Amino acid sequence: MTAQMTPSNQESTQQKSTNVHVKPPKFFLPVFLAIILGTLIYIGVQVSNDLSHVPALHLYSVILLGVALFIALAFEFVNGFHDTANAVATVIYTNALSAPVAVMWAGFCNFLGVMVASGAVAYGIIALLPVELIMNVSSGAGFAMVFALLLAAIIWNLGTWFFGIPASSSHTLIGSIVGVGLMNQLIHSSTGGTSGVDVDQIIKVGKALLFSPLIGFAFAAVLFFLVKIIFKKQMDLFKPPVGNTPPPPVIRAILIFTCTGVSFAHGSNDGQKGMGLIMLILIGLVPLAYSLNKNLDQTHLQSFEQLSNQAAVAIYPGHENISDEQARTIITSYIQTKETNEQVIPALASLTHHLGERLAKYPDLNNIPEKEVSAFRNDMYLSTTAFKRLEKAEQLPAMTMENQEVVKSYRKHLDSFLQYIPTWVKVAVALALGMGTMVGWKRIVVTVGERIGKHHMTYGQGMSAELVAMSTIAAADGFGMPVSTTHVLNSAVAGTMVANKSGLQMSTVKTILSAWILTLPTTIILSGGLYWLFLQFV
Repeated sequence: MTAQMTPSNQESTQQKSTNVHVKPPKFFLPVFLAIILGTLIYIGVQVSNDLSHVPALHLYSVILLGVALFIALAFEFVNGFHDTANAVATVIYTNALSAPVAVMWAGFCNFLGVMVASGAVAYGIIALLPVELIMNVSSGAGFAMVFALLLAAIIWNLGTWFFGIPASSSHTLIGSIVGVGLMNQLIHSSTGGTSGVDVDQIIKVGKALLFSPLIGFAFAAVLFFLVKIIFKKQMDLFKPPVGNTPPPPVIRAILIFTCTGVSFAHGSNDGQKGMGLIMLILIGLVPLAYSLNKNLDQTHLQSFEQLSNQAAVAIYPGHENISDEQARTIITSYIQTKETNEQVIPALASLTHHLGERLAKYPDLNNIPEKEVSAFRNDMYLSTTAFKRLEKAEQLPAMTMENQEVVKSYRKHLDSFLQYIPTWVKVAVALALGMGTMVGWKRIVVTVGERIGKHHMTYGQGMSAELVAMSTIAAADGFGMPVSTTHVLNSAVAGTMVANKSGLQMSTVKTILSAWILTLPTTIILSGGLYWLFLQFV
């Protein structure tokens, strides 16, 4: 594999840039370590504050929590090796920024991107997992699931990074999730009672992962043609840099802007994958502290009680008083099988009404006992998932516009209880992603900058590729869809090479395509096998 990634002597002479080998300044390591230390102290204080309101954890739980968080953050750290390195390849190989400055700036922008992330992608990833494992994440099977998919993703990411092969962390994580879901379904095939994986959601995410590289390739090629037309008199833009000569000021500003945009968009998109998994870990180990959003005020709780009653009447007027246990069984079966019947809507209406009544008994979320907290979360998760499924299948009953608004508002309230990310989790993920960028960037950057095209990247090519990558990733984040930063940027670079008639190094292209094709089956098998193995111990 390494032989395939090595260009010919002639190509190597044309492509190599001394800028990529510039050493970091002396202050880098002390500042790097100081940031890590300061962030760890902050995280420790915040976690201590969260846990001060719950019963003391057993030593076993503390160790398990520490190991689980370490593995989840290791996934984001390795993610930084791969994906965020792509953001700096163009600015380094066009000499817009020196390598150390580019890497530190990208790491900082990734940090900011994670901090402002909405959480939509985080909970979109969680929705791919089997519903029964999410609801029982505190069980042995729940922890086996989280450990298996994270370790499988880390192993594949590290392997491809070692050989300098750009591979998609999004692709890797999706494959790991599918592997766990399929193995879970296979293990319980004889007894039933499992939902496997959400095929519809997998297809939705798969389309985003499939079409985003094609969009990157085509749009970058078109944009490069437009740049050549608009700046046709500035021929220097379409020539490789001479030595370490920086591009003209305007082009340099655009390149730095797009590098900033890609890094920021990547942080806000890819950083959320780790957030979602960390929340599953926290909910499983410390449900009393993290199952529900404790930041909601009394006004929010009161409005939820009113909305739950109105929503129940809106979807099933005169709804039956079905026991919560029976309603859960009916709704869970519907989510697992996607087969509706006349009991689903009444059960959902009854559970909706009871949720408001039960929650109204407590003046504050902090007063809810631990067992009740987990029950509330599971019932809310069942309800919001059922609403989504019924709406998508167009199986919700006909309602007036007023009732539709009531149900919409009720669903938003449900999500506000469940879909939240504590600030310290964002900080931890941001640190891991940013530090990963600064540590492991070079292998992938060299591949993108030297081994995709046969000739050195021009200023115009770098600008076009980064503009398209930034726009594509930002749009995906807006729609709550995970996309591959790696494949978007690589395909955009390839698109500009084709448009500029620079030629492609087919050995590299074939290797990248092979990794893209093999990522899903490899991670599916790896995570499924690890999940089965871990179940033997729990």
